[in-house]
Amino acid sequence: VCFIPGGLDCSISFVSHVLGKVCVHGRQKEILGVLVPRLMDLTKSDCIWQRICWRLVECVPDRWMEAVVLGFVQRTPGADVLSRLLGNLVVKNKKAQFVVTQKLLLLQYCHTTAVLQNLLGYLALDGLRRPLLTKVLQELLETWGSSSAVKHSPPEQQQYISKAILICLSHLKEPEIESCRQELLTSMMEGVKCHLDSSLPQIRRLGMIVAESISSKINTDGPVLKFQYEEDDEARELKSLLVQTPPLCVVPSLPDDDRNEKAGAALPLVLESDKKSHTVAPVMPVEESDAELDSDDDLIPYDMSEDKELKTKAPVYIRDCIEVLTGSEDVDKWEATVKALESLVRKNPAATKEVSVELAKILLHLEEKTCIEGFVELRQRAQVAVLTTDPIPVAKYLTSQFYSLNYSLRQRMDILDVLVLAARELSYPKSHGKTKHSGAQKPCIQLLPGSDSSKDWRRIVDERIKSKTRRFAKGPSQGELASSPNEFSSVAGHFFFPLIQHFDRPLTTFDLLGEDHFVLGRLVHTLAVLMYLAVNTVAVTAMGKALLEFVWALRFHTDSYVRQGLLSCISSVLLGVPAQHLLEDMTEELLETQSWLGDVVEKDPDGDCRRLALQNLLLMENLKKKLEPVPS
Repeated sequence: VCFIPGGLDCSISFVSHVLGKVCVHGRQKEILGVLVPRLMDLTKSDCIWQRICWRLVECVPDRWMEAVVLGFVQRTPGADVLSRLLGNLVVKNKKAQFVVTQKLLLLQYCHTTAVLQNLLGYLALDGLRRPLLTKVLQELLETWGSSSAVKHSPPEQQQYISKAILICLSHLKEPEIESCRQELLTSMMEGVKCHLDSSLPQIRRLGMIVAESISSKINTDGPVLKFQYEEDDEARELKSLLVQTPPLCVVPSLPDDDRNEKAGAALPLVLESDKKSHTVAPVMPVEESDAELDSDDDLIPYDMSEDKELKTKAPVYIRDCIEVLTGSEDVDKWEATVKALESLVRKNPAATKEVSVELAKILLHLEEKTCIEGFVELRQRAQVAVLTTDPIPVAKYLTSQFYSLNYSLRQRMDILDVLVLAARELSYPKSHGKTKHSGAQKPCIQLLPGSDSSKDWRRIVDERIKSKTRRFAKGPSQGELASSPNEFSSVAGHFFFPLIQHFDRPLTTFDLLGEDHFVLGRLVHTLAVLMYLAVNTVAVTAMGKALLEFVWALRFHTDSYVRQGLLSCISSVLLGVPAQHLLEDMTEELLETQSWLGDVVEKDPDGDCRRLALQNLLLMENLKKKLEPVPS
C-alpha cells in the first residue's frame, strides 16, 4: 500500500485489477496474507483508510470478485473486521451480493464454521445489510425443508446448511423474529418432516436439532419442541452456534471492559430473583414437614439387613413357557420365563421343534409387561434360538409374516434382524465364533504405563512379537480348528427367496417402494448379508442371479441408504458366487452392472455410495485378472 504525497486525488482501480488477477490465479494466500493484516491496522482508527479499502474492493472487476471476497472472508479474524474492510460491498455490488448470499451458502459446502460465522455476522452488523440476512435465512430454510434436497444432497452439505441456519437465528432480533414468525413455523414443520423421513440417522438428528432451535426462537414463552437423540460433540457444536453472542465489535477496543461491567451488574439481578424464588415459597411446607417428623420420632425401623429377595422359579418345559407367556397374570413368573427361555430352547431341541412355529409367533407378538432390563435383546435371542433349532418351518413363517397385514414397521424390522442373526449362527462352525470373539478382545498385549512389574516380561515380549510377525507357513505346532458342516447351506433358500418375492406389491399399511423406504433399506442390507453368508452353498448361483435382478430394478432409488444396500448386494454377489459361474451365467447382468457402477462413481451425491461402487469395480477387475489365462 503506497502513500499519496501532496494530497493529490488518485484512482486505485489498477491496484484493484492487480488484486483480482492475483487472487483468481490461486495466489490469495500469498497476497491477502500480507494485505489483510496491514489493512486491519490502518482501518482500525482511520476512517479515510476505511474508505480507501472499500474502494479497493469495489473496483475489482466482476469476473474476479468471487476470489477476492472469498479470500477476505477466509482470512479476517472476525465479522467486525470483515465489516470494517468490506463496508457495504454486498449492497453496492450485485456480483458480491450473489457470492455472499448464494454461492458461498447454497452452492458450496466446503467452508469452515468460522467462515460461516464471518459471513453471516458481516450481514448482521449493519442496518443496510440486515435485510439480506433475513432473505438468506428464508432461502436456507427453503432448501433445508425441500424433500428433494434432503434426498439428493450429501450429508455434508445438509450439515453445512444447518449450521448456517443456526448462525442466522443467533443474529436475529426479536422484531425480526416477530415479523417472520409464521414463515419460520411453516418452514420448520415442512423441514422436520423431510428429515425425519430420511433413512440416515445423521440427517434425522440434524432435522431434530434445527427444529428444536427454531422452535425455541419463535416460542420464547410457550412450549417448545423436544426430541430424543444422542448428545455428542457434533450436536453440542450445532447447539452452541445458536446461543453464541453476535459480535458487537463495531468499535473494537470498547467491549471487553464494558461487557464485564454489564455482566457484573446483571448477575446480582439474576441471583436475587433466584433467591426470592427459592426462599419465599418453601417457608410453610418446611415447618409443616418438621412437625410431622417430630410426631414419628418414636417409631423404630425394622431390621431388614438379612432379608433375601424371593426368586420365582422359571418353567422347565417349553409348553409351560408358552402357557406363561400367553396367559399368566403372575408378573414375576412371566419375567423369569423371558429370561430363561433362550437357554431352555437350546437345551431341548426336540421339544422346541414340536411347537417351534407357535413359539415364534408368540415371541414376534410379545410385548413388555414389566420393566425388564434388556427385554428387547432377551426376546431377540430367544427368537434366534427357536429359528436355529428348527430353521425351515420357522423361516417360512417369519418370511411370510414380513409381507402380511397388521404388522408394525418395528415388527417387520425385528423379523429381518432375527433372520440375519440366525443365518450368521448357522453358517459359522460352533467353535469358530468363540475363537474369533476371544481373539478380537485382545489383539495385542500392552504393559500399563508406570507399571514396574517385570515378572512376565519375556512372555509379553514373545506374544507381542508373535502378534506382529507375518508367517507364510507353520509346522504342526499350530492346532487345526475344529470343523463342522455349514448348517446354513441347506436352508439358505428358505431365508432368502421369500423375502425377495413380493417387495413391489404395496399393502394397505405397508409400501416398500413408497413411504416405507427405511424398511426397504433394511431389507436390502439383509439380503446382502444372507447372500454373503450363503457362500459355497448349492443355491448361491441362483441367489446371486435373483439378487442382481432385484438390484437392477431399484438402482435409481432416491434414498441413499437404499442405494448403499444395493451396492452392498453387488459386493456380496461378487464375493459369494464362484467367478466361473458369474461369467458363464450372468455375463449380461455384470456388464450392465459395471456400466451403472461407473455412473455411481461419477454422479452419485452420497460419498459412501461412490466408495462402495468403486470397491465393486475393483472387485470386478480382480475377477477378470484371476480368470485371464497365464501366458506361457
